[in-house]
Amino acid sequence: MVNAGLLSETVENKINTSLKWCSVSLADVIAREKRLEASVYDIEAKRARQLIESGKFPLITIGGRNGLASSYTCARFKRIWVEESDIPIYQPSAIVDIKPEPDGYISHVTQTDIEALRVKKGQVLMTCSGTIGKVAFVSDTLDQKVFSHDLLRIDCKNTIDKGYLYAYLKSKTGSKILLSNRYGAVITHIEPEHLATVPIPDASKEIKERIHNLIMQSYKLRDESNDLMEKATALLVKELHLPVISDFRLAASRQSREMDTFTVKLSDLSDRIDASYHAPIVNAVLEHMAKYAVEITTVGDRRISREVVLPPRFARVYVEEGYGRVLIGGKQIHELDPSGKKYLSNTKYRELMDKLEVHQNTSLITRSGSVGKVALVPKHWERWIPSDHIIRVVPASDDIAGYLNVFLASDYGRVFIKRYIYGSVVDEIDDNHVRRIPIPVLKDRDIQREINALALLANEKRYRAYLSEQQALKIMEEEVISVTESQIAIPGKIC
Repeated sequence: MVNAGLLSETVENKINTSLKWCSVSLADVIAREKRLEASVYDIEAKRARQLIESGKFPLITIGGRNGLASSYTCARFKRIWVEESDIPIYQPSAIVDIKPEPDGYISHVTQTDIEALRVKKGQVLMTCSGTIGKVAFVSDTLDQKVFSHDLLRIDCKNTIDKGYLYAYLKSKTGSKILLSNRYGAVITHIEPEHLATVPIPDASKEIKERIHNLIMQSYKLRDESNDLMEKATALLVKELHLPVISDFRLAASRQSREMDTFTVKLSDLSDRIDASYHAPIVNAVLEHMAKYAVEITTVGDRRISREVVLPPRFARVYVEEGYGRVLIGGKQIHELDPSGKKYLSNTKYRELMDKLEVHQNTSLITRSGSVGKVALVPKHWERWIPSDHIIRVVPASDDIAGYLNVFLASDYGRVFIKRYIYGSVVDEIDDNHVRRIPIPVLKDRDIQREINALALLANEKRYRAYLSEQQALKIMEEEVISVTESQIAIPGKIC
């Protein structure tokens, strides 16, 4: 059945589009368990291969003896988790985050070569199982970080091939080819040997250098933005004389022989009898901040936020790229250019757009599942639509937007966000909880303004990083792959 909303938006554009089809060999049909549904065979991947085969540059392979690069994964190992150590470990899916956060900490006695797990500056990284094909470049932010075994590390033989290969794997055509075999069947896991069969155009040195330099500039700007956010957080911590968050936990806990216990006054219950809401660390952080701040207000204060928006739940009507608004989910808000974007119908949600779309310098907070992820909306996300699982905090002005985001994204802000979590199966918070989150107003307003300015500058650098990467991808598509808009359109299932 065809959705009427989708049909009304796209029928005019599709009426002249030719039927998408391809031939499939009998050997491949047998290899795919004699299945005849089109979804088993990635037709667009076959078309992508045909496109680069007829291109103006000769083809080489990514891997193999004469390829652009070598690659490897690490051996599987059993993790020995500890509460804290100097070995934070990251999951492969975190490579696309602007500033990844560790999944936890592992012990030095873990039976594996920990040094081999560290990624190295200049490598191209790729997720090779689960959600495969996510790509990142190792700059200062990721250099020497420990990642789990299930991540493909790619070392290019020539420097200018690093950014070039990254851009190719990020392009729609390159990504489609990567995720399929030469018959078009979908790949569910990538091994280093697979790269020896993946073709890539061998462009001229001048084109490779332009693409490489743009990608390097993009990642340099990302590193600079992370440095600015760290500087802003450090200023906040210094001004409020905040110890590390683990010190608060230690000081706030009071141990008995069998369990951690604490008491709560009846007048402080606030109609909540779940222990997590009354955790002593919350009051410990709040009392400490009150000593050094001129005032403790809340996110709902009109001086802090103009509006806190919990968007209504809605049935989603998806359209193809170019015919609707970008939709992003909670897992994607830490990415510069969220992967796997979907597009919502413009006409279907016209009356809801004011509540759904976001604008630059708005703070986003995930409200369910992984509660408490915080992001600042960059310029290129203007009028995008985060899902209904993300709360929008619209700042009172740009004079407070950066400072608000820095505090909410800090370890201390996260304590206040997570205290409101409710739900026995799926964690949740709502807009009323966010309005009640405490916010310190600093005694030194110049420091507060500096924190704000640093955060906004970091956000601007992330926008410029996005533009640099998009320019590199444009060169890749127009000058290397020579694709047209109609050639790179990715349809839904063909049945």
